[in-house]
Amino acid sequence: MQVDIKTSDIRPIRQTFSHIARRLGDKPASRYQEATLDMQPTANFHYRPLWQPERELYDKRRTAIAMADWYTFKDPRHYYYGVYTMTRARQQEGADRQFEFADKRGLLAAAGPSVREALEQVLVPLRHYEWGANMNMSYCCGYGYGTAITQPFIFAAMDRLGIAQYVSRVGLQLDGNTGAALDAGKKAWLEHPAWQGLRRSVEQMFVTADWFELFVAQCLVADGLVYPLLYRRFANAQGAATGHALAMLTEFQNEWFDETARWVDATLKTAAGESPANAALLAQWYAHWRDELAAAVEPLAALAFGAAGADVLAEVRAELDARAARLGLSLDLGLAA
Repeated sequence: MQVDIKTSDIRPIRQTFSHIARRLGDKPASRYQEATLDMQPTANFHYRPLWQPERELYDKRRTAIAMADWYTFKDPRHYYYGVYTMTRARQQEGADRQFEFADKRGLLAAAGPSVREALEQVLVPLRHYEWGANMNMSYCCGYGYGTAITQPFIFAAMDRLGIAQYVSRVGLQLDGNTGAALDAGKKAWLEHPAWQGLRRSVEQMFVTADWFELFVAQCLVADGLVYPLLYRRFANAQGAATGHALAMLTEFQNEWFDETARWVDATLKTAAGESPANAALLAQWYAHWRDELAAAVEPLAALAFGAAGADVLAEVRAELDARAARLGLSLDLGLAA
């Protein structure tokens, strides 16, 4: 008996969805492209926002930044829901193992009283900063325009809740799960003079109407100062005193900041490259928020590093200015505008 095996070449009628084909041509598209491009609702709304009847539900005019095509923005991580959740699940497994390791051996609880107090005053209050960042990213998602930019905003919002929980777990390891460190951190956030500048700035962000300005203030400026200063330099400075446990327990924050900075930089570079008007406005926002937040963080730098705080903050600020310049946000342009 003879068996002949033949293959058939079946050509699909369509390579991708029609709305993707209109942009990219009738060719296979990535999952990221299919989950992102032209997903923003644009028609057939039943009502205008009752709280803002002069606007549409999704309105490009909610920011002064103007784009010919809001899908020009691209997330270099190519995050859509599936990839995002799988990536964060893997990272959470690693972070959980690190917390279990430190908890089992009581690494933070074994630190000296002065070290634990420093962590309660400098690190634990960041859980409230992260909650504020979650609020800001949720606002940007709700009022932004175009899935290419609103999709990463809601991912960032959820990340900030997760980071707040990790900071809370650090506090619980400091006090043996009594919650005393969390109470001390909340008290510091509300009452310690060193935190009031940053708390005031976070509250000012809450009432910033332009969502793109809020994005600049939170993701570029505030995070660009707070993360390198406290999660990186301060955590590393406590290495010997905590058996390097603190650096291990804040590793996710540092990895997350480096990863998220790629998206932030790509988004700002695209917006600045759209037009000179965009570049000038972004530079103006950057100059304003850089000056305000640098002054707000200055007492924190002194609290964290003592007499060396001013020098450490100056180094972080210089790095941030260099980063902004690479993105086309010249401080001279911002001040001139």
